[in-house]
Amino acid sequence: MECALYVVATPIGNLRDISLRALDVLASAGAVAAEDTRNTLHLLNHYGLAANRLLALHRHNERDAAEKIVALLAQGLPVAMVSDAGTPAISDPGALVVEAVRAAGHRVIPVPGANAAVAALSASGLPAPHFLFYGFLPGKPSARRRELQALAALPYTLVFYEAPHRILECVSDLREIFGGERQIALARELTKMFEHIHRCALAEATDWLNSDPDNRRGEFVLLVSGETARHEELAEETARILALLLKELPLKQAVHLAAEISGAGKNELYRRALEIKGRE
Repeated sequence: MECALYVVATPIGNLRDISLRALDVLASAGAVAAEDTRNTLHLLNHYGLAANRLLALHRHNERDAAEKIVALLAQGLPVAMVSDAGTPAISDPGALVVEAVRAAGHRVIPVPGANAAVAALSASGLPAPHFLFYGFLPGKPSARRRELQALAALPYTLVFYEAPHRILECVSDLREIFGGERQIALARELTKMFEHIHRCALAEATDWLNSDPDNRRGEFVLLVSGETARHEELAEETARILALLLKELPLKQAVHLAAEISGAGKNELYRRALEIKGRE
């Protein structure tokens, strides 16, 4: 086994959702860095694997853990890094470790596997040739709404993770900022016994969540259809104004003035301005 840091994806629920390669790596690694050593011990025991030098790696000790992992690699010991579920460094600790290992000149090898966002997308029925994985939104309402405002005009399916205790207020903010007509898929407890994927208009989502306490239980993946109306072609006159302004002014100023003159959205004007500049 090559001496490297192996970033190993683990099951998001069903313990059979693990690759043969991941099991080989976990069996052979000199150490396993785990977000919660108790959860990882359960996984290792389930497959009859020895707990090879389990090392705690979580948000509160990631920098210290990174130093220990670099030291182990320097000794020639390969290290496997896992989170509680899914892939490390994706809405979970691990990015700082990868950065430190690379900076020290060691190789980082991904071992892919189960992914909650992709699983939810595949079963949602939402047309998603393009999607934006956002992960967890801020817990504070003001910060969450501010970030949703910045995402509102994007034409991509938006993918969020959310905890059960915030699901109602998060969905309420989504409806308020995105409008009630956009589609949402609420995927909960993916790959587990009580897996459920419900799709509806945002206007109906809160009523569905409140219709049964079980609908609010478990970890959620939320998928919201992208904006379409704001990304229709700009009116011919608005496009002409923007093109003229870009000939005389910096891009940011031209977009601002075009928005003031036409009333068109700045996000769409900015996108069109980049297209115009790209053709010059």
